[in-house]
Amino acid sequence: MKDFMMIFISKNYSELGLSPQEMQERMGKWMSWQGKMEADNILKGGHALHAEVKHIVGAERTVIDRTSTELKELVGGYYIVSAKDADEVVQIAQGYPDYDLGGTVEIREVMVFDR
Repeated sequence: MKDFMMIFISKNYSELGLSPQEMQERMGKWMSWQGKMEADNILKGGHALHAEVKHIVGAERTVIDRTSTELKELVGGYYIVSAKDADEVVQIAQGYPDYDLGGTVEIREVMVFDR
């Protein structure tokens, strides 16, 4: 088994104008999907991320503060899952709740370095 990161790219919920009830329903979908991965013993971790972003760029290490409204894409969170290959993670990612809101899942294998 290998570890893969599923990176969730979407719009900030508050910018989509979702009602409190819609937000609660959306969170229920997330909890259901997460619960299934936990029951299948494939979820190794993950977190949602705040929308505020700090970019540190260049040799001068300039700090740029950004909000989700300034970004074309927002990384809203991630999960790390255990799977035999990327194709299996593609199947796991079918449960991502935000496809209907234009969301995207990026799948990346975690590199393991020998010491």
